[in-house]
Amino acid sequence: MSVLVFVSMTPLGKGESVSAYVAKVVDVIDRSGLPYVLTPMGTIIEGESWDEVMEVLRRGFEELRKECPRISITMKIDYREGRSGRIKAKVESVQKKLGREVRSLKG
Repeated sequence: MSVLVFVSMTPLGKGESVSAYVAKVVDVIDRSGLPYVLTPMGTIIEGESWDEVMEVLRRGFEELRKECPRISITMKIDYREGRSGRIKAKVESVQKKLGREVRSLKG
């Protein structure tokens, strides 16, 4: 099985630039060992189970919560049985149909 999650955790009331806070969450994700791709608008994470991915997101939330009393979280989840490695495979599938590579963030 594969669980892909696009997540954006944004502290509210912390000013215009929040990259220092985002970096704390990305550090938790990176240390988890799960495959992920950081994008300008959020992070895509892939895990083998719902619980595995949600535990990483919980830890990221708890890290952010230490300094941020208000947090906006946006998530989009794609659960699929029988597949893994979908962060790269989904992009490769589109490129194959186009017959060429397109600009994308490298996972």
